[in-house]
Amino acid sequence: MHTYTPTLKHIVVTGANGQLGREFRELEQAYPGFRFTFTGREELDVTQELAIREFFAVHAFDYCINCAAYTAVDKAESEPDAAHKGNVDAPRWLAEACARQGIPLVHYSTDYVYHNQQNTPFKEGDSTTPQSVYARTKLAGEQAALAANPQTLIVRTSWVYSSFGHNFVKTMLRLGKERDELKVVFDQVGTPTYARGLARATLEMIREVEQGEVPRDRLKGIYHFSDEGVCSWYDFALAIFELAGIECRVLPIETKDFPTAALRPPYSVLNKGKIKEVFGLEIGHWREELRRMIARMHGQV
Repeated sequence: MHTYTPTLKHIVVTGANGQLGREFRELEQAYPGFRFTFTGREELDVTQELAIREFFAVHAFDYCINCAAYTAVDKAESEPDAAHKGNVDAPRWLAEACARQGIPLVHYSTDYVYHNQQNTPFKEGDSTTPQSVYARTKLAGEQAALAANPQTLIVRTSWVYSSFGHNFVKTMLRLGKERDELKVVFDQVGTPTYARGLARATLEMIREVEQGEVPRDRLKGIYHFSDEGVCSWYDFALAIFELAGIECRVLPIETKDFPTAALRPPYSVLNKGKIKEVFGLEIGHWREELRRMIARMHGQV
């Protein structure tokens, strides 16, 4: 039984059964200053405006962290309405509900909003050029949430993986055990991000504001967060097999040799200077974070 103390800040986490939401659940005990309410689709379907209105009408929160999203990048090309509902309507309705309570909304977006010929890490103010339904709906969702609630914090991140849910790392671990050889694209470059670190960074940002270390008005607008370093999907796959001790040959191929329904940006490395300067976050290198995740899956930590 959780004893409620008035000093505890109450955070609702939506989409709490997905890979990022599950990481927030794992971190709950590490943040005794926060009281969490975790909601999956059963408790709160964020694609239903009435459900959001009714839920927030009977609950009071200090923060809302939205981990719910439509993330099937290729499927979105043939399901634009579903992608729009999950990535545009849902954050707008959540932002409106948070605005009525006068509380901040934390919402996650994607490196895929950047898709041009730039080859230096993207800063928050750089122009966005989304080239897929998924990317366009994620950008539109940012804009809708920011317009509905000035206390909205957008965190653009990249190549998120976790020991929970479906992601590239878990797919590689499975395929690497089933096959002797895999082909992986080498001409798409970005940065993997362990969802545990993303969740922890989010809670650290809120904690710093609550403790007066960072002005409250800095907890809004757009920030970039990914792990440190740069790699291609090919490099990522090699590291996964090496760290997991899996014998599987990886062959580098070009994007044109592995066509997908949705276009991926050739380069989408994020510049994290802003979030590090404002919140003083220490961010781990992607390879070290990957090692931690694989060790955790193997029960070594």
